[in-house]
Amino acid sequence: MAVFVALGAFLMTLAGGWTAQRVTDRRHLVLGLAGGLMLGVVGLDLLPEALRAADREVFGVPAALLLFVAGFLFAHLVERTLAARQAAHGGAEGRNHHRAPEVGLAAAGAMVGHSAMDGVAMGAAFQVGGGMGTAVALAVIAHDFADGFNTFTLTSLYGNARRRAVAMLVADACAPVLGALSTAFFHIPEPVLGGYLGLFGGVLLYLAAAEILPEAHHEHPARSTLLCTVAGVAFIWLVVGISG
Repeated sequence: MAVFVALGAFLMTLAGGWTAQRVTDRRHLVLGLAGGLMLGVVGLDLLPEALRAADREVFGVPAALLLFVAGFLFAHLVERTLAARQAAHGGAEGRNHHRAPEVGLAAAGAMVGHSAMDGVAMGAAFQVGGGMGTAVALAVIAHDFADGFNTFTLTSLYGNARRRAVAMLVADACAPVLGALSTAFFHIPEPVLGGYLGLFGGVLLYLAAAEILPEAHHEHPARSTLLCTVAGVAFIWLVVGISG
């Protein structure tokens, strides 16, 4: 049942990526929406789940929050290191030229890992019971549209070719199915899953706050772009509220 339901997540992820491709003439709106979706996923979905799963503290601070900060700093360090290396090899100095394609691929890879964990969560939930599995499945399918949208947008934003963006989108779509299938063979400890979600949340927040949203407002500081960002956050809030 979990694998069958994960096929719905597969289709929803592809639909999100297709949508991101079709609205290239409104790129600033796409980026504004993507930033809002990413912010909503981090603040309203990933962090609460990470804090619940990884409930231990380190020197008075929840381990999930420490990993969240570590993820943010890691993303910043990786991007600055790659940008400096690119500049040292004669890369252009403009705002849109400092982005290393490797950062986009790494970010999309993290999205794929997150989607695989979604599939694992579905499989584990169905092992607990049908009601629990259905609730988790609805949440995963609903926000996998945002995952597909963000995966294609992130890969493309950092200068990767369209075929790479499509390849990462397909990988992201397949990940929940493989994750759900994997639960028949092993179980990921909840604290480990919580730590991963915290780390991934920090990476995603950095990309949204430091890259996606500034780029969205750089050439088109329009009210419509801001409304798209708010709509992205509101959509994730709606999904979390319904699934909760």
